Amino acid sequence: MKQHKHIGVYALVVHNDSILLIKKARGPYTGKLDLPGGSLEFSENPLDGLKRELQEETGLSIKNQKLIDFLTHTVIYKDNNEEIQMYHLGIIYEVEISDTDTLKYTGDGEDSNGAIWVKIAEIDYKNLSPFAKILINNFNKPPLEKS
Repeated sequence: MKQHKHIGVYALVVHNDSILLIKKARGPYTGKLDLPGGSLEFSENPLDGLKRELQEETGLSIKNQKLIDFLTHTVIYKDNNEEIQMYHLGIIYEVEISDTDTLKYTGDGEDSNGAIWVKIAEIDYKNLSPFAKILINNFNKPPLEKS
């Protein structure tokens, strides 16, 4: 089995009661909803990669951002009848965008089949990528009480 490491940067964008997601066009999560983001280019700074990926996939620009987590997930999937085990490392930023009116609903010709706003209360968890599922689940939990 072929093994592959994937390092990506992802944006958690919540506006009012909705979250920004993309429809995956390829890879192990094809057809699922995922956080906007993706692979870093060679020697690219994670924040620069995040800005580029968000612009490519959603047409939106970052106003503010805060690094919030690093997530990992291992998945086995088939690509052209070849079985691949992928170790996925995600660098996650909470992002505030400067404008919600320029959302790109069409695909980017690569990873995204278009971006959408989904009401958090209406999310179908079975249709989420692992990182999106973890972050949305954590977002819905009340903060820990300080003792």
